Amino acid sequence: MSAIMSAVRSITSVRTYLHGLRIAHFYSYSHARQLGRLGRGEGVTFAPNVSFRNAERIWLGDGTHIGERSLIWAGDSTGQVRLGTKCLLAPGVMLTASNYSTAPGVPIMDQAKVERDILLGDDVWLGANVVVTAGVTIGSGCIVGAGAVVTRDLPPGSIAAGVPARVIGHRGGEGAEPAASGADDAVAVVTPMAGRS
Repeated sequence: MSAIMSAVRSITSVRTYLHGLRIAHFYSYSHARQLGRLGRGEGVTFAPNVSFRNAERIWLGDGTHIGERSLIWAGDSTGQVRLGTKCLLAPGVMLTASNYSTAPGVPIMDQAKVERDILLGDDVWLGANVVVTAGVTIGSGCIVGAGAVVTRDLPPGSIAAGVPARVIGHRGGEGAEPAASGADDAVAVVTPMAGRS
């Protein structure tokens, strides 16, 4: 009986509905209102809970797909995010073209923002929960492993992983750089996907 009463109290609580309004407001400004400003090519798809900021400075190339709970944030004034064709972003990816300065003696929230463009070439695959920071260019054909933090440019065709991300191989395994143990396994796992359409 107490479980039923608890459920009744929960669904009749004014706080429950006020919180629902907060969630609706967040969805409106982080997704629904951004869509009209978002630049995108043909056949672009994304989950209904992808968060966009400053979408007028975002371009998604033809055939690109963005997974659930991803955050695509352009800068407040200049930083752009541009994705090439057929990019695949797994769930939880974050691209942010803005960062705070880190001068000593000033709280981070009060620091000036530094904005730089993020550019992804064609056919880039970012695994789940990858973070790409301001100013990074990821070349066409790159694959970035789940959980990586990309703070520097990646050359075309690279396979990268880690925090911070580093190149551990190349698509198809040709010209692979020496890497830590297990890197050959990573190449073997992703190589079959190279020809997938």
